[in-house]
Amino acid sequence: MLEPEKKPYEGKETEILFSRTVKAGQRIYYIDVKRNRRDEMYLSITESKKMLSGPQDMPQVNFEKHKIFLFREDFSKFEEALQDAFKFVSDEQGEAPERVDSRPEDGQDADPIKLDLDF
Repeated sequence: MLEPEKKPYEGKETEILFSRTVKAGQRIYYIDVKRNRRDEMYLSITESKKMLSGPQDMPQVNFEKHKIFLFREDFSKFEEALQDAFKFVSDEQGEAPERVDSRPEDGQDADPIKLDLDF
């Protein structure tokens, strides 16, 4: 009996099936839906932050990135934990004021983050 051919997975980026970008001040969040080798979809959440280094007259621009991967079987637990954390912060500090970008020349979107977590 022949085994099904395995998809190549040698460090190559997987195809993005769905993507949303959230711009928030100096950070950008990418929420992507991808598919793993077993044909299961999962979320890849990436935080990207612009970092400047070097002399002020010739700064070097780098992006610091952090990723988390969230699989379908954990969506409801993750959603519940986020909702609990959001509620705790709102109860303790009230609703967040609208973000005002202090450096509009960056071209950064000054809108606050709004999450719709219907999984």
